[in-house]
Amino acid sequence: MEMKIPMIDLSELDGDNRGQVMALLHQACEKWGCFQVKNHGVNKELMEKVKRLVNNHYEEHLKESFYQSEAAKRLKGKDHTPDIDWESSFFIWHRPTSNISEIPNLSADFQKTMDEYIAQLIKLAEKLSELMCENLGLDKDYIKEAFSGKKGPAVGTKVAKYPQCPEPELVRGLREHTDAGGIILLLQDDQVPGLEFLNNGKWVEIPPSKNNTIFVNTGDQVEVLSNGRYKSVLHRVMADENGSRLSIATFYNPAGEARISPAPELLYPSHYTFQEYLKLYATTKFTDKGSRFRSMKKMANGTP
Repeated sequence: MEMKIPMIDLSELDGDNRGQVMALLHQACEKWGCFQVKNHGVNKELMEKVKRLVNNHYEEHLKESFYQSEAAKRLKGKDHTPDIDWESSFFIWHRPTSNISEIPNLSADFQKTMDEYIAQLIKLAEKLSELMCENLGLDKDYIKEAFSGKKGPAVGTKVAKYPQCPEPELVRGLREHTDAGGIILLLQDDQVPGLEFLNNGKWVEIPPSKNNTIFVNTGDQVEVLSNGRYKSVLHRVMADENGSRLSIATFYNPAGEARISPAPELLYPSHYTFQEYLKLYATTKFTDKGSRFRSMKKMANGTP
């Protein structure tokens, strides 16, 4: 049976299906660590233009040097290369300060288009963070505020191409890893596959994104913040001999100085004696254990 990556339709949040959409999102965050989003409010023409500009930039400025690189030479020699990634990439910082004007050979049109796209993507990231907070029983701005430094969260984009590879069995496009940050929004190729996520011990292929869906996954900081409820998941990119895969991954991350810890509301009570617990249990045995846990937490914190 093929496992289907959950698809979240944000247009249904305002209607009768809201409960179902929220439940699907919660399940996606708990069981998958990733999902797809449609009707996300990001302008489709803008998304197409970003993809076109990135592809053109790669063809004009990066492709030739990639195939002359050390990685390409090693692969030609039929070396098994477990220590390199078959990718051509660069990183743009957008917030708190942008470095897009310092990146070589990016046209004014590229910079302007990317800035417009990122402004819309940040709105989507904030929306998703609010929905996750709601599902976790936290204040809706909890993640945003936890991620904020003096100038808000940090936002950056890894722009990558996974070039056509003559020996795909000898190298990974990108080795398996979890993402360090928060919420990752991926604008990916609509033709060439390669992205895979680990689910229940099996690698699941993420198909190319049709119809401008955005692929989302959660990073290590969401796992910490949610006290392990929403896990960050191992993923990788396989090299492909038939095509060159596009990947534009935007990271909605904590600011460098943001201090991250599990949300106190999501922690179990701690530092109590079993005797203390039994005393409370004697009078509350037939009530919900959640309120008992809350009472124990208050007691441990010294609040009445």
